[in-house]
Amino acid sequence: MRMTARDLIRGDPNLWHDATHHAFLDEVRNGTLAPAAFARWLAQDYHFGAALTRAEARYLAGAPREDLALLANGVQAMVAELDWFEHKAAERGIDLDVPLHATARAYIDYLHALTYAPYPAQLTALWALERAYLEGWQTALPGAPAFREFVERWTSEAFSAYVEALESAANRVLAQAGDVAREAFRWVATYERAFWQMAYTGKDG
Repeated sequence: MRMTARDLIRGDPNLWHDATHHAFLDEVRNGTLAPAAFARWLAQDYHFGAALTRAEARYLAGAPREDLALLANGVQAMVAELDWFEHKAAERGIDLDVPLHATARAYIDYLHALTYAPYPAQLTALWALERAYLEGWQTALPGAPAFREFVERWTSEAFSAYVEALESAANRVLAQAGDVAREAFRWVATYERAFWQMAYTGKDG
């Protein structure tokens, strides 16, 4: 039986739950999140986004013809995302010029290590991290007024459509991936959970 992206989630439900549910997101929803935690998340996610843009560009370099437009559009969207982060940080007086946290560094190092992995593992990881982001922010809907624009951005129809497109592409290549894809999925889910924890507490996830 051919493996699908959703099979990866069904195969590790507890791991996936921890990657997409966190007190950080609960407090975004109810408005009780500490300003310091939000500022820490925004600055670290900005650095993560810059690294993801570069890593995804390298995945694009080895992508098959049918995925070139999808990944190229993803890189372009990430560049626009960095602009948006910079604008929102300036609005809120949040300094983005901060040291990279060890948890964020580990996740970024993994993304770059994947540039040497087979393409199916790269695409599976890219789908998993974007899917986790979408589902995570969906748990924060509708978002307290102070955070609503962030919740709405990453639960939008446009972002959902991008995640679905990544899933379709991942489903096509998963037959070639096997254990490599499962390993990539599990690493991403583990790092996603750690990133929320780091943002929430300031400590290693």
